[in-house]
Amino acid sequence: MTARVNMNTLADIGAGQLPSMLVRQAVEMALAEDLGLVGDITTDATIPADAVARGVFAARTGGVVSGLDVARATFAALDPGVRFEAQVADGAQVGTNTVIASVSGPARAILTGERVALNFMGRMSGIASLTRRYVDAAAGTGAAIADTRKTTPGLRAFEKYAVRCGGGVNHRIGLFDAVLIKDNHIVAAGGLELAMRAARARAGHLVKIEIEVDTLDQLDRVLAMARTAPVDAVLLDNMTPDQLRAAVARVAAVRASTGTRIVTEASGGVSLATVRAIAESGVDVISVGALTHSAPVLDLGLDFEG
Repeated sequence: MTARVNMNTLADIGAGQLPSMLVRQAVEMALAEDLGLVGDITTDATIPADAVARGVFAARTGGVVSGLDVARATFAALDPGVRFEAQVADGAQVGTNTVIASVSGPARAILTGERVALNFMGRMSGIASLTRRYVDAAAGTGAAIADTRKTTPGLRAFEKYAVRCGGGVNHRIGLFDAVLIKDNHIVAAGGLELAMRAARARAGHLVKIEIEVDTLDQLDRVLAMARTAPVDAVLLDNMTPDQLRAAVARVAAVRASTGTRIVTEASGGVSLATVRAIAESGVDVISVGALTHSAPVLDLGLDFEG
């Protein structure tokens, strides 16, 4: 058998936390974009400096919450006197009209930070919600749902965190933390075997290597080199469920005879309509670009209490 992903362990680990430095940087950039050179001219003109307010953030449609700490940091950056209290945790599944947080304190800061906080939470919660739908669709198969590098520039850490909130797992974070040899690398390197050997010679002992194949013949060539240029994972690109089952069986046979641990990943053409059949092929991981590049924003709102 191929190496299965332990979903119980992943559930225990949870989404983790976003580094506070990244949160501060992203919040400061977003606020600077919104405030420009003169600030919130509407709020400053209409709201007395000493006015206070209280409001609640609520989900106007059901989904999975993500980004509460980013919202909290938004208000803290504007005025430390603002009190942001989460009513649920990131990763919580909530229904329509569920209150997810309350905010109170200086009215100007709350009004000025409202949109930035909602933008982060809406985007991240949308990704978490879509991820949960894929995870639920593959439930019971043992296949993990993973993201890709198809993320919004500058927001990758936040979007990948949101995937974890939805029960998914992260693929490589960037070009720096894992080797993924794709079809264009193979062409430019002069062939599959040359690319594999060069990657293994260059990669450190802690760097994992994955190679993309789009035919069973290519997979056989990779597996034939498993002893001399081992890989950690194979990306089975745009294969049918039948082809995926055949690929999983071939990888399992090599693993049984050599002890080599090779993770199988399916990618390409994955949708909510197809993910179950792909998962039932026996692959370990299914990577889905749509989690981050096509997730609709979750409809959240802030309403002041009179």
